[in-house]
Amino acid sequence: MLPTKEIAEQELQLAGELNPGPWTKHSINVGIAARNIAEKVPGMDAEKAYIVGVLHDIGRRVGIVDIPTHVYEGYKYCRSKGWDEVARICMTHSYPLMQDEFTYEPQTEAEREIKKYIEGCQADEYDMLIQLCDALATDYGFVIVEKRFVDVTRRYGIMETYIKGWERTFASKEYFEEKMGCSVYDVLPDIGRTTLLSPKPWKPGDGK
Repeated sequence: MLPTKEIAEQELQLAGELNPGPWTKHSINVGIAARNIAEKVPGMDAEKAYIVGVLHDIGRRVGIVDIPTHVYEGYKYCRSKGWDEVARICMTHSYPLMQDEFTYEPQTEAEREIKKYIEGCQADEYDMLIQLCDALATDYGFVIVEKRFVDVTRRYGIMETYIKGWERTFASKEYFEEKMGCSVYDVLPDIGRTTLLSPKPWKPGDGK
């Protein structure tokens, strides 16, 4: 089950009041990117793409937390609402390598539950789409994926799996572009301008 577009936007607004930050604008832009791409992909539901994009980071409503925690908190919250399709995206959006992400034994409850969940599913087009759009959207607009990769790395540092994840994201970009018959950048508003912007990377605790 999915919430309506209006409910998704209301949930994001309420979450932003609980944990203010640029993540809410990023989430709206992920939804817009997902909708615009899905509109040009045969068989995809653009409204569903928008809704799951808007809510992919909803776990950040609990406060400033790490990646596994916000993933798992979002999953639990959406399951409590009966939004299983959104809950799935909460689990998969930060793990483009899916099962191959877990080359280590998780130490926290959140990571153990994420690993168990992801091992039980295969990435579908909506998983791939939100993983891609997460790499196309910032709080200030849309950027080429290389710019977004640099932004995230400046904030969190680099890990061994990043490069493999980048390669998977480029593969997803090529997959959707073949389906669309154009570049994903063609459907992202004002990307030429926003890609050239260089704001200071936001970090948790900045108070923004």
